[in-house]
Amino acid sequence: MTLQETLEIQIKKAIQSLYQANLETVEFQATRKEFEGDITVVVFPMLRVVRGNPVQIGESIGNYLVENVEEITKFNVVKGFLNLVILDSYFINFFNEVGDFSDFGKVSGDAETIMVEYSSPNTNKPLHLGHIRNILLGYSVSEILKASGKKAYKTQIINDRGIHICKSMLAWKKFAPKDKNGIRETPDSTDLKGDSFVGKYYVLFNDELIKQNLDLHAKAVGQLLKISKEDKNQFDISECIEKSDLSKKFYNALGNSIKEYIKFKNNLLDNELPFSDNLDYVFDDSDDSVVRDRMDFNIAIGRANNNLTEKETLKANKIFNENFISQIEILGEAQQMLLKWEAGDEETVALWKKMNAWVYKGFDKTYASLGVDFDKLYYESNTYLLGKDNIEEGLKKGVFFKKEDGSVWCDLTEDGLDEKLVLRSDGTAVYMTQDIGTAIQRAKDFPEVTGMIYTVGNEQDYHFKVLFLILKKLGYNWAEHLYHLSYGMVDLPSGKMKSREGTVVDADDLIADMAATAKKISEELGKIDDFSEEEKEELFQTIGLGALKYYILKVDPKKQILFNPEESVDFQGNTGPFIQYTYARIQSVLRKATSTPLSDQNDQSLNNSSTERSRSAVKMHPKEKELIKQLQLFPETIQQAAANYSPALIANYTYELVKVFNSFYQNISIFGADTEEEKVFRIQLSKAVSEVIKTAFNLLGIQVPERM
Repeated sequence: MTLQETLEIQIKKAIQSLYQANLETVEFQATRKEFEGDITVVVFPMLRVVRGNPVQIGESIGNYLVENVEEITKFNVVKGFLNLVILDSYFINFFNEVGDFSDFGKVSGDAETIMVEYSSPNTNKPLHLGHIRNILLGYSVSEILKASGKKAYKTQIINDRGIHICKSMLAWKKFAPKDKNGIRETPDSTDLKGDSFVGKYYVLFNDELIKQNLDLHAKAVGQLLKISKEDKNQFDISECIEKSDLSKKFYNALGNSIKEYIKFKNNLLDNELPFSDNLDYVFDDSDDSVVRDRMDFNIAIGRANNNLTEKETLKANKIFNENFISQIEILGEAQQMLLKWEAGDEETVALWKKMNAWVYKGFDKTYASLGVDFDKLYYESNTYLLGKDNIEEGLKKGVFFKKEDGSVWCDLTEDGLDEKLVLRSDGTAVYMTQDIGTAIQRAKDFPEVTGMIYTVGNEQDYHFKVLFLILKKLGYNWAEHLYHLSYGMVDLPSGKMKSREGTVVDADDLIADMAATAKKISEELGKIDDFSEEEKEELFQTIGLGALKYYILKVDPKKQILFNPEESVDFQGNTGPFIQYTYARIQSVLRKATSTPLSDQNDQSLNNSSTERSRSAVKMHPKEKELIKQLQLFPETIQQAAANYSPALIANYTYELVKVFNSFYQNISIFGADTEEEKVFRIQLSKAVSEVIKTAFNLLGIQVPERM
């Protein structure tokens, strides 16, 4: 039983004895530094069951605890806060009992099994800074869950099919240079990572798409802007799409909204729209969250302008795609390639396998650099047909209903949401269908799983509300324990990342840049002259990655991040390198301790956790006591981080621990202690701190160097 648990029992007894009242809970908090005490009891909540002055109530409880709890030596009351002073012997006994801090805070067991999904990239481009936050969060949460006593499976679903990979495939076939033997270039022949190589051809496809769609869009959009500027009646759009009142209404909405949309995406206020610079942002099926679902720019505009209902915009979208977008030759070719893939065309499938294999090889290198792994991989090409049987089952149960056109929906209006399409009228699946089927398949593959965590950006919050609710309605027990680990986007000091403006940072480039920044700062500090070149490179990589990971993970997942590489590698403040430097400093202390002559008994005690006699003989310095108090918080911090799926709690705990240690290190002498016993105790305390730092950073996926 912890001291806090003992105190809670005794405080409840005190209230019963002194006031004949029953107290359900006791609120504790850390004692503020300006007051004497080791733990504080908050009296104000007790006023709900006890009438009286909070100071007098605090005094009464304090006297009771001094008489009945041997660890409490004295107390003081400040307004409604009871500050308790705990005997040094309690902290020394705690230190003795733990002994080995190498696994301190971890709980063994697998009472619950959680599956954590993270990364889940598309196979048409390399991973970037946004992916890095996703990957680091998912991996760290998995490790924290395991440390808290749960079993965790790490998984991802790789989006390896669809129009995006067909674009890269088509561009490679059309534009890849050939050697003298007629062989097209490959990642090996160009010395490019596979994912970067395929991403290059995705960009080439979009370049060609822009060229082809300019002629089609310039006329329509140009007339719209001209009419908007000259305030004339709406123009005749019959040259672009079929003439109908609906399409006119749609294009009128488009005309009224396009400048605002351009301004939103590109921060442009000009009256004239530079087509060559901006039309690709507006009309291409980009990764922008506003138009994420392929050609749904039209729907976004209609909804934003409030000129069209959802049904009208869906119909207008269909008209636009069938009569306008389909005229773009290269996009039509990509769509035909997708149809061939779906039909199992041998040549198309072979090319798809080849290019995806290049991408997987590139992804594996990035994952290895980041130090993350997975227990199970799912591929969209294997799962995109899942879910249809589950929809049929849901129809029988009354969870879903079928409309006149044959489409299947789930009515969530009573739950505060809307109707959700789960199967199109032609029987084809939507993303929700696939996600339903994939979740159910995972539960079949891992029957011991009691819950699942989806690490996905906050733009998908609504999607996961709907998914989880549908799975609950289908009656799956594990659906009660689904969690969307929603996180904010990552921006750069120069502004929001935009792939077509060249401000997206590739993960590999970022990792290399972080190591280079670490090298520059380390060399300026001049403390690595005795390192070999190999040791230096390893150190730079460790510091650079530590800086990157810590900077991202120290922020609450729900908050947006402004990532500043230079700031993240600072060796002062709340940064990874600052904590790594403290760890390395402690290792230096320990190396010095092993080379410092001690008595035989104390020399043995440095490497032996059974050192109660020497420790108990030491009178504690306030800085030592403060350090042990901080160590005591680690197990609870792990449990809180697991309960909240927040690596930030681990990161910021570690920073606080390091600050307390540095205060200890700067204010008292380790090797200049008055007695040999004190010296040994302080060395052992330093070692315990370093072990907890290492454990905490392991939970964040960060390495700690032995020397810096």
